[in-house]
Amino acid sequence: MPGGRLTQQERQQIALGVADGLAYAEIARRLERPTSTITREVMRNGGPTAYRAELAHRATERRAHRRQQATPRGTQSTELPHGRDPEAVREYEETFTTVLMQTGAPKMMSRVLTCLYTSDTGSLTAAELVQRLQVSPASISKAISYLENQGLVRRERDERRRERYVADDDVWYQSMIASARGTIQLAETARQGVGVLGPGTPAATRLENIARFLDFVSESLTRAADQAREVLHTKPETSSDSAT
Repeated sequence: MPGGRLTQQERQQIALGVADGLAYAEIARRLERPTSTITREVMRNGGPTAYRAELAHRATERRAHRRQQATPRGTQSTELPHGRDPEAVREYEETFTTVLMQTGAPKMMSRVLTCLYTSDTGSLTAAELVQRLQVSPASISKAISYLENQGLVRRERDERRRERYVADDDVWYQSMIASARGTIQLAETARQGVGVLGPGTPAATRLENIARFLDFVSESLTRAADQAREVLHTKPETSSDSAT
């Protein structure tokens, strides 16, 4: 499978594939590239409805030029812990950010969440996020507020009384439960319309079907989240604890 940066010819093939409605996996197969490479390429250059090969190629060249200017000559790139390859880490972070954006999260919120997930501590201060992402404190504050509302991060104080933003194993559970609650509320609202529009009318029947569907989805989501949390996050008993 070829590596390195996408060529202009490959970008033209991507544009043709997107225009033909091909799945990213199929485009990747034809180019012998990872699906994540195609996904990231399209999403960071306008998305499936606005992707243009020439514009994407120019944008990539500009980003590469900016990175070269940002790195002083004669300096070594920052050494990462555990012997990690900085370029591989950067590429992975871009891929993860792109996938989060596909779920509907705004770009800055996706970047912050990726930064938290890929840090070994799972928690960072606002100052650390500003330094890592090279953005303004206001951008970080806005992103954190959004992620908190989605239940994807939480705040805590460290031993120096600094506020830290945390994305741990329990965050996704809390987010799923919050999503289920929102679905339940939507179902209840839809069911209220049955009485307003008149039971048995076409509009009321439609709303009742929506409510029943959402009830089933919310119950299934809550049950699956509870089961996953119990199975995946419960520590196994030690031999001494299980001895009779």
